[in-house]
Amino acid sequence: MLPVRALVVDFDGTACLQDVTEELLIAFGDPSWPEYDDAVDRGEMGLREAAGHQAAMLRGSREEMLSYALEHAELDPTFPPFAAWAEANGLPLTLVSDGFAFYIRPILEAAGLGRAEVVTNELGFEAGRPVLRHPNGHPVCVGCGTCKMLAVQRFQATHGPVAFVGEGQSDRYGALYADVTFAKLALVEICERDGVPFRPWATFDDVRQDLETIDALPGPVAPVACPGWTPASDSPTA
Repeated sequence: MLPVRALVVDFDGTACLQDVTEELLIAFGDPSWPEYDDAVDRGEMGLREAAGHQAAMLRGSREEMLSYALEHAELDPTFPPFAAWAEANGLPLTLVSDGFAFYIRPILEAAGLGRAEVVTNELGFEAGRPVLRHPNGHPVCVGCGTCKMLAVQRFQATHGPVAFVGEGQSDRYGALYADVTFAKLALVEICERDGVPFRPWATFDDVRQDLETIDALPGPVAPVACPGWTPASDSPTA
């Protein structure tokens, strides 16, 4: 029997080779959009606030941006076989994203993976202007748009131990609460700083092989208060 009972996988830069949100900002946003990422890195604002400012910079229609995303995005070639392996082994797999996310379902459907669960933000348009909404945010904390901590905890409560797979800053809080974390790129340094045991990976074949052979799970670090905790009353935009 496999040691985990559910999988939570980041989308941009993880299941998908490109960070599609960044690709859309490069193609349709104001050139100053990286300044908000820098502000997050400096601890001056949370991911939700930064993404809201960046979404407001977009100057393409939903149709134009979706067409661009479908043309330029490519799933990791090892991800579809991994998803099939997970289904064959009865492991629910959920994709999580703190990006613009409207492109995720169409990209998955184009690859024949339309049944996958997706937990994301929601990019809508009001009077023709893009507005980022957060149907999967924390009910109190406004630090992130999509609360990956809650996504992990929901599956732990309903299925049991959870594996989290990611690569970037928005994956920090999912990694902190997962039973085992697979990290690459920026998430490696983040896990080292937070004291999160992690298993390095390059492809989803690595993740599958590790899950088939791992003897014991390290368990979640699970601090009582998430380090990204930002009540609405503390937010500059509240």
